[in-house]
Amino acid sequence: MDKTSSYRLINICVFCGSSFDKDVEFEEAAKNLGKVLAEKRMHLVYEGGNLGLMGYVSKAAHESGSQVLGIIPKALASCDIIGDTVGEVKIVSSMHEQKVKMLDHADAFIVLPGGLGTLEELFKVTSWAQLKIHQKPIG
Repeated sequence: MDKTSSYRLINICVFCGSSFDKDVEFEEAAKNLGKVLAEKRMHLVYEGGNLGLMGYVSKAAHESGSQVLGIIPKALASCDIIGDTVGEVKIVSSMHEQKVKMLDHADAFIVLPGGLGTLEELFKVTSWAQLKIHQKPIG
């Protein structure tokens, strides 16, 4: 039995774009994911923004009853992008620390469409898995 099947996945980290406002399919998928997390009594861990797919996931999760943790670098915290649907905000010193904290808080990762930042997050958690830094599922 692998490690992931021996415990319940509770905190799900979602990586996604902040600028996919115009694609209805992506928007609906993000909203649906937020609702499903709440239905399954899972909590959302994400970058803390309220734009694009990030905003759709967090708003749907929050409105459906999920706990929402936003982890955001200090440089971005002052940009008025922190969503009002974030239950708890952790401000960290750097983008790298943001990824480390997200890894620490998450039981699993889900990646939705995004840009270069989303790809960087996917590659980081995938390479960390390859290096045996974690054994958390990535989907």
